[in-house]
Amino acid sequence: MSLLNTTLQQIVPQDDACRAAARARLEQLIMPHWALGRLMDMAEDLAGMTRSMRPPVARKAVVVMAGDHGVAASGVSQYPQEVTVQMVHGFVSGGAGCNALARQVGAQVVVVDAGVAGDLSALVKAGKIIDKRVAPGTANMHTGPAMSREQAIRSIEAGIEVALSMADSTDVFATGEMGIANTTPSSAIVAALTCSAVEEITGRGTGIDDARLQNKIAVIKESLRVNKPDAADALDVLAKVGGFEIGAIAGLILGAASLKKPVIVDGFITTAGALIAQALSPVSAQYMIAAHRSVEPGHRIAQEKLGKQPLLDLNLRLGEGTGAVLAMNLVEASVRVLTEVATFAEAAVSTADK
Repeated sequence: MSLLNTTLQQIVPQDDACRAAARARLEQLIMPHWALGRLMDMAEDLAGMTRSMRPPVARKAVVVMAGDHGVAASGVSQYPQEVTVQMVHGFVSGGAGCNALARQVGAQVVVVDAGVAGDLSALVKAGKIIDKRVAPGTANMHTGPAMSREQAIRSIEAGIEVALSMADSTDVFATGEMGIANTTPSSAIVAALTCSAVEEITGRGTGIDDARLQNKIAVIKESLRVNKPDAADALDVLAKVGGFEIGAIAGLILGAASLKKPVIVDGFITTAGALIAQALSPVSAQYMIAAHRSVEPGHRIAQEKLGKQPLLDLNLRLGEGTGAVLAMNLVEASVRVLTEVATFAEAAVSTADK
């Protein structure tokens, strides 16, 4: 049996007994009922995910999946493709936005080459990044499939392999990404899986002007017309209009879910990967935490498809896992509420009048 199929079989729902126990405690804390709102909701979720009344969340890692896209040749991005390689070096040197925010929350930054077009062999040899390259960038989905079905499966299994390799050292996973032009395949995935209009879900990505935005919309429409991705088949959607790093993100999420560990989903691109994961395993969504809502218009639609409400709304549009890293503080705070706030009985505080 393939790694993908084995992983899918290992994903089971949250534990109802642990959720109930967590809720019973949270309802007795020395505060008005459910006064910390969504922090308490998340504490209940984390108990159910981890099967623990003391959910482990101390060891945090953001996994930045990097990949390039043939559709960059169709003029959909503000930046040249070489920036992907340059930014991978930036992550390794510790100077990217994701690095700064990760240091603030004590999270590890792990960089994975899922399909970068440039040469990263020196970083691989030095042990600075993980080599899971499927191919040096996808084909141009504007004129045909971005990848083969076999490559789509391989990209997902690459993400699963990363999750499994980090299982013993990581309590909380977070999704990150880097890849010039990757909002374009992400928009195509969201359009295909939510049956939304391309104009409704396509944004400016790296900050393109009106003319380039209209070109981007046209390219996505043509890509969907040429490839005809089957919305009932997540692997077909990924192969036709996806990206290697998007597939790897889906795999990381599935791997985390199979390990019964929470995974914080970052922005628009990683949410497109989450949609692929959800389509392959609807139960996997029970292990996802939506970090924030980005300025990309399709992000709201994708999160609604996942059934998730984001923790933050800060007008972020950087990607890299930055929003997911910021949300780690809230994840840890929710556990502190469950484990450190006293109950009325423990504190000998009178309860409210009935």
